Amino acid sequence: MMRAPLTGPVVWQGNDIKKSTRWIRDLSPAAVAELDAGLKAVKAKGLDWSQITRANFPLSRLDGLLDDIADELENGSGIMKLRGFPVDKYDEADLRRMYFGFGAHLGTPVFQNRSGELMRAIRDEGAHVGRTYGEVKDEKKGTTFLSSYARTLSNGELRFHTDRTDVVGLLCVRQARSGGVSKLASSPAIHNAMLASRPDLLEELFQDIWRSRFGEEGTTKETAYPLPIFGVRDGKFTSHYSQTFIDAAELATGIPKLTDKQREALDLLRKTAQEFCLEMVLDPGDLQMINSHVTYHGRTPFEDDAASGHDRLLLRLWLSMPNNRPLPAGHEILWQNIEAGQLRGGIKQIAI
Repeated sequence: MMRAPLTGPVVWQGNDIKKSTRWIRDLSPAAVAELDAGLKAVKAKGLDWSQITRANFPLSRLDGLLDDIADELENGSGIMKLRGFPVDKYDEADLRRMYFGFGAHLGTPVFQNRSGELMRAIRDEGAHVGRTYGEVKDEKKGTTFLSSYARTLSNGELRFHTDRTDVVGLLCVRQARSGGVSKLASSPAIHNAMLASRPDLLEELFQDIWRSRFGEEGTTKETAYPLPIFGVRDGKFTSHYSQTFIDAAELATGIPKLTDKQREALDLLRKTAQEFCLEMVLDPGDLQMINSHVTYHGRTPFEDDAASGHDRLLLRLWLSMPNNRPLPAGHEILWQNIEAGQLRGGIKQIAI
């Protein structure tokens, strides 16, 4: 079929958007005071962060800012950096309360893993991450394949990927001594570049490619499903991509293997994402938010130095957004609900 280029502010390249401020906001002193008042309200009731709701964490004066952020994420560039969270004035428990209260007003937090976590501390958890969060030994190569979740909790590189949620929020509490550079890329811009240079390879990404749920709901690499990388419905684009999930499916028995054309298409996807990406180091107090449907994210390796207070800590929320887009038929396999404005996404909970 004949495909058309995608248009609008969601189509950007790093070299251009880094010169723009449309995706950057600052918390005003009044906004910080409002967050502090919300924090005091929930602490007075003895509530932990996981007990916080829109109703018990009042933020009425931030409605304009929240609406602005939600609109930029869904209808604008698809990325946002909100600066000025007072991370140096509160301990981690209070930061969690404040951040979760803010997130509950922006969207609905959804589960990030099969053990029911709604907020995840993203830090280097050490050499045990594979044993804890999923690994596969490749006896032939003598190597160990880490699940995507294990990779997230290491200090290694994270390749470009999407998460199974409308919006990912990452609040930087502390930054590493070195590395840990955040990388963002517009998937609609990648789509357009492939359409211009290799429409045949672009078409491969609109067809089913097998991925494994290993490290998500699944505990084995055989829990796999087919889904295209790219999709469009009612003029709204979406991409769901993780090379790690694809690689895990390649290791499984009984799952169709990638064709040479699919490999070539995925190679071009990764090359273009790197070429087009925006790189930034999040400073303590920065909250990075991205629309997963139109943004790939990754990071460079990092090195901590806890003795000097430079041990990287990000707090992550996955949010289902009230203004989210419709998704193509077939995406129920990941999102449960594909209609616009519906609660969706996150990781299904497994009964024990």
